[in-house]
Amino acid sequence: MGFTGFLIAIALVCFLLILAVMVQNPKGGGLDSSFGGSQQMGGVQKTTDFLDKSTWTLGGILIALILLSTLAFNNGNTSGSKILGNDDAAAPATTTIAPTPEATQQAAETATSTEEEAK
Repeated sequence: MGFTGFLIAIALVCFLLILAVMVQNPKGGGLDSSFGGSQQMGGVQKTTDFLDKSTWTLGGILIALILLSTLAFNNGNTSGSKILGNDDAAAPATTTIAPTPEATQQAAETATSTEEEAK
C-alpha cells in the first residue's frame, strides 16, 4: 500500500470515527433519545453498545494504520529522518574570508563620510 492508500484509509477511518463520536451523547441522550428517551427498549441498549464498540474499534484501526504507515515508509532504515535528510552526509565546509586592509579602510572612510553628512 503506497502513501496515497494509507492517506485515504486514515482519512476514511477518521471520518467514520468522527461520525461515531458525534452520534453519541455522554449524558445518555444521543441516538438513544430518538428511540424513546430512556433505556426501555431492547434496541436502544444494542445501539449504545454498537456505537461504543465501533468507536473503540475505529480508534484501534486508526492507531494500527498510523503505525503500519510509519513502518512501511521507514523500510527498516533507522539511520535518520527522510524529511530532514541524511544524517551521515558530511556537512559542507565553510570558509571565512577575512577582509583585506583596503576593504577595511574603504569601509571606515564610508562610515566617516556618512556620519559627517548626517551632521
